[in-house]
Amino acid sequence: MSAPSPPAHADPRAASVIAAQAPSLTDNSEGMAYLERLPRRLVTTYLPLLLILVVLLFPFYWMALTAIKPDEQLIDMERFNPFWVVDPTFKHIHKLLFETQYPRWLWNTMYVSVAATVLSLFASVLAAYACVRIRFGGAGWVGAAIFLAYLVPPSILFIPLATIIQAYGLFDSPIALILAYPTILIPFSTWLLMGYFKTIPYELEECALMDGASRWQILTKIILPLAFPGLISAGIFSLTLCWNEFIYALTFLSSTQNKTVPIAVVSEFVDGDVYKWGSLMAGALLGSLPLVILYSFFVEYYVSALTGAVKE
Repeated sequence: MSAPSPPAHADPRAASVIAAQAPSLTDNSEGMAYLERLPRRLVTTYLPLLLILVVLLFPFYWMALTAIKPDEQLIDMERFNPFWVVDPTFKHIHKLLFETQYPRWLWNTMYVSVAATVLSLFASVLAAYACVRIRFGGAGWVGAAIFLAYLVPPSILFIPLATIIQAYGLFDSPIALILAYPTILIPFSTWLLMGYFKTIPYELEECALMDGASRWQILTKIILPLAFPGLISAGIFSLTLCWNEFIYALTFLSSTQNKTVPIAVVSEFVDGDVYKWGSLMAGALLGSLPLVILYSFFVEYYVSALTGAVKE
């Protein structure tokens, strides 16, 4: 609403004062103007970002630095700067890729993670849709119970799971991990998808039911396309958890050729109290790169889905 114009006989100086104060009559907030001052930007923006950047990137810097350090620089910390490298070498990386079974370990990790993620997403989509959209009695309690199952520590579950896997003859097989990982993936993925499914309007589903669509058609042709960010987020979470999982892989796998990267780099590059830090850090760095690349492509979907889940 514009400020009223002064009458013709008013003082021109008074009119100029009213015109200058007109914007402040409608908006007294500063907005984000305080960030335009350099001292405030340093304290509220640049310094926190710098701290976060250092915390996030320093582990990768340390792994890369250790992977290319010669052996004498890894051992003698007094003569050489531990935060820098002189005369870098690729001996550790060459040994990792061509003198060990690291490519096989990386393939095992990828195979197990992708298979367990697909299986978990399939079960989570069905469970989340049933709890949120079908509206049966006690759906809320069922959803809460599913999420509480995620809080059960894997250190409690791996003993009975090991007994079952041994009884079915699946010990020391990647299939054992593919069947065991959904026990820790499905609860959280179901809870995440439940929150995202609730953001989809019920009117779309009601219109599809009036047009004669079945529940399966509604799920596959309406709900899942709209919930694509939620599926990406649940898939990234499941894949990351499978990729870095340690306890189940250590318990269910024993032979060298069947191990995954988290277990192999620890067991194969540690001989008693002797740590082969160069190859160990090279294996950890190369094993983390696929997840870094994955997050760089789908980070927007990941944040969007978590926002939808929080709204729930």
